[in-house]
Amino acid sequence: MLIISTSDKGGTGRTVTTCNVAFRRALSGDHVCYLDFDFGSPTAGSIFAIERISHGTLKGGLHSYLKGDVEQAERINVWSESAARALGLRPSGVGRLVLLPGDLGGGEFSITDEVVDRCSRLLQSLTSEFDTVFMDLSAGRSHAAELLLRVTSPTEKNGISARWLVFHRWTRQHVAAAAGLTFDERGLLDTGERVGHDRTELLESIRFVRTAVIDPGSNATSGLSAEQENWLHKVNDELNDRAVYLELGGQSVLARIPLDPVLQWREQILTDEDVYRRIANESTVEAFTELAASLDDEATWSRV
Repeated sequence: MLIISTSDKGGTGRTVTTCNVAFRRALSGDHVCYLDFDFGSPTAGSIFAIERISHGTLKGGLHSYLKGDVEQAERINVWSESAARALGLRPSGVGRLVLLPGDLGGGEFSITDEVVDRCSRLLQSLTSEFDTVFMDLSAGRSHAAELLLRVTSPTEKNGISARWLVFHRWTRQHVAAAAGLTFDERGLLDTGERVGHDRTELLESIRFVRTAVIDPGSNATSGLSAEQENWLHKVNDELNDRAVYLELGGQSVLARIPLDPVLQWREQILTDEDVYRRIANESTVEAFTELAASLDDEATWSRV
């Protein structure tokens, strides 16, 4: 299974959420591979607490591989290289968790037939080797997004298909940006159709993930005044109406990730120990776990 994470704006929590979901899939027993395709800012290494690649690798990452500078991109065993105590104490029965980092100072690049072919061969190999492959793309209408739309197009006849997660914070501006990335000119559907996707089928493979969501009825609002709480209810209702109008509501929403203080101050993997120590909110870890479980739940992905 190939899962592609993207967003129109930075700061959506796309990378930290995808890393946490990859971690949860591995805990459930899946063999998981994570590809850092955020070529402008490859920070998955930092979230997995692997300091030497906190902002990309110098040993030939995905950027170097796609350009043909190296025959194989660097592979990192997260369980063995992470400095995070919970990851270092790899529980029994978990699956592999492998990171293919981006290059330090990589940046965007032109998409050629050779680049498409190299990416296709890489994904064919990885989706055969691993149960779940995650790809974290650069924000916006990036070359990385266009590349993956080409690689997963039925016209390529390589057998690679994907499910897309479009991330956005729970604000008016971010909701509009996520809708634009998906539905507007040069968005995912428009670009996908241009490179050979059926527009309706591609839409069926796209779901939205809301991040930094404040539930007006949760403990997170316990310190608010009555006036502030009433205002928050009003804004939340307006956001829901706006999301539905822009086709980002109802069954198109795959997950709602609560606002979490730990993730606001330091993007990291959240563990059950963090919840036990009362550092992280249990609701956030539950949201990551539920999102991880829903990725291959056909009922969840049905719009019927």
